[in-house]
Amino acid sequence: MELMKEGNQQNIRPVEQIQPQKKRKDMSAGERLQLLQQKLYLKAQQEPGYKFYILYDKVFLLYILQEAYRRVKLSGGSPGIDGRTFSEIEKEGLDEFLENLKEELRTRTYRPSPVKRAWIKKTDGGYRPLGIPTIKDRVAQMACKLVIEPIFEADFEDSSHGFRPKRSAHDAICQIKEHLQSGKTAVYDADLSKYFDTIPHEKLLKTLRLRITDPRILHLIKLWLKAPVVEDGKTTGGKKNKVGTPQGGVISPLLANIYLHLLDRIVNNPRSTFARAGVRIVRYADDFVLMGRYISDSLIVQLKGILERMELHVNETKSHIVQARQQPFDFLGFTIRYDRSIYNQHQRFWHIKPSEKSCKRLRRTINARLKVIGHYSPRAVAKELNPLLRGWLNYFHIEKVSYTQVARKKLQWYLRERLHRYYNRKSQRKTSLHGQQAFERLVREYGLIDPYKTSGLVPLRNA
Repeated sequence: MELMKEGNQQNIRPVEQIQPQKKRKDMSAGERLQLLQQKLYLKAQQEPGYKFYILYDKVFLLYILQEAYRRVKLSGGSPGIDGRTFSEIEKEGLDEFLENLKEELRTRTYRPSPVKRAWIKKTDGGYRPLGIPTIKDRVAQMACKLVIEPIFEADFEDSSHGFRPKRSAHDAICQIKEHLQSGKTAVYDADLSKYFDTIPHEKLLKTLRLRITDPRILHLIKLWLKAPVVEDGKTTGGKKNKVGTPQGGVISPLLANIYLHLLDRIVNNPRSTFARAGVRIVRYADDFVLMGRYISDSLIVQLKGILERMELHVNETKSHIVQARQQPFDFLGFTIRYDRSIYNQHQRFWHIKPSEKSCKRLRRTINARLKVIGHYSPRAVAKELNPLLRGWLNYFHIEKVSYTQVARKKLQWYLRERLHRYYNRKSQRKTSLHGQQAFERLVREYGLIDPYKTSGLVPLRNA
């Protein structure tokens, strides 16, 4: 998912804040981009039926390509099939790289390279595919995304939270809690089967045409959808491919959101069967729940019919209705359950905490990392572990919503026990922490994060 997240948390400020105080020649690339995005957003917001017919010339503007490269580099990621890294591109000349890409886009001679496929292990033991485009293709995709994203942002529903500017899983969890508190405790926890792999190209392009009629933009997106995939020297996909967006492509999450926006619109339409039944949707990318006081079987049948017309399918084994007051459910790594208060046995509250799967996944990651870092110095060990701990703590901390004390205490116990075993191996006899209280010393002397004593967000910029 790392590559998929490129640029997803960038800010498109509300259109009311457009304040062009500087002359364009004095603006940075980011400032000029933001001004353009605000204008596109405003146009789309004020005219919901407007179709943008001239956009392509903005994709190859130099300041947009500069900002696209900056964001792609910020997100990092492995090189694509050509093996070119950011350092190699900059050593050979970044200006020349961007000028060449600009010229290819301008003359419409640009053709994406095949996508390199890698496999990422899932928590259930299976694997999911990850497509790795070249840096050049990621920059081109990012440039296109930066131009078209504000148009669709003006249309997206408030119930959609995944891979959108200034939105996160935290917003989805907060919205779920609001619905639960309002009495919508019947929950249909839905799972789509291989969503990114099954999005039909023709229907996706038809959805794009509801807002964009510039044939050059549509052709560019189609090139990325049809890009061949290379794995172990074998090439698959290509022009004959009719479904799927490669997981790992910069523009894939936006395209996935655009297509599932059709579902959001139907469910949220005040005249729909869902709305009349008081049912709401909360969606994060392809993960979503329906919530209401009561969810009938006929409503689920209708939902499945909508998805089938979109050529999407529900994973029957993973999708089910939950009565949240009686049984917990998991969403986005959180477990949500209706618990008794420890302070008053007659009171209950919505207990939102890290799921056991999420806790186990972090422990496995820490364990694997300790095996790799071997004989690192204590300070280096702390530096390696802190980003893992920081990311986990930041993700699961939602002020006045989530409860992480128990999970953080268990994590502290795990670190204390695991680091004690790590430093008391025979191979660690020469280290200063052998036979010592390793966890306590790493925290006290080398800056290791103590997850239980950490309150609030841990600043991302710190080691």
